[in-house]
Amino acid sequence: MIVQAALPLLTEYGSAVTTAKIARAAGIGEGTIFRVFADKEELLQACVAEALSPDHAVRELDAIDVSQPLPDRLAEAAEALQAHMDRLGAIMGSLGHHGGKHPGTVRGAGREESTSRVRAALADLLEPEKDALRRPPEQIAALFIGLLFTQPRTDGEPDLTPRELVEVFLGGALTGSAS
Repeated sequence: MIVQAALPLLTEYGSAVTTAKIARAAGIGEGTIFRVFADKEELLQACVAEALSPDHAVRELDAIDVSQPLPDRLAEAAEALQAHMDRLGAIMGSLGHHGGKHPGTVRGAGREESTSRVRAALADLLEPEKDALRRPPEQIAALFIGLLFTQPRTDGEPDLTPRELVEVFLGGALTGSAS
């Protein structure tokens, strides 16, 4: 509850947020924070761990209805994964962490395990079409995640929407039949 209350405040104020402000947002006394966390730094680390955790993204992916058409499922997945990365970027940016090395284990899950949990949840969304896929669902999921998170930023061209990304991913880059 304390970490959940702190996350939006960290996005807004960065590490300058006070524990008093966090306590007010959580509806608790400031002293309660220090019964849970040794100091503000430990609280900030718990917030980073929460931001890095794949749990929220996996829950979002698991909630997508697999009876929808594949393009709809993938567009919803792209939105959920982009929202996860936006939250992570907002927290890390506000704390002055501009990329670099993953800080290590997050709630028992290191970077590789976190990535693999998200990829597995996405592969589950592809499973109903596995017989129509050119590659196994896990590999298609990895390709989709790669495309989603490495979209090139081009001058004068807007970023692809999740739906446009899915169209290019599923249909390819050609507008007509290949000769």
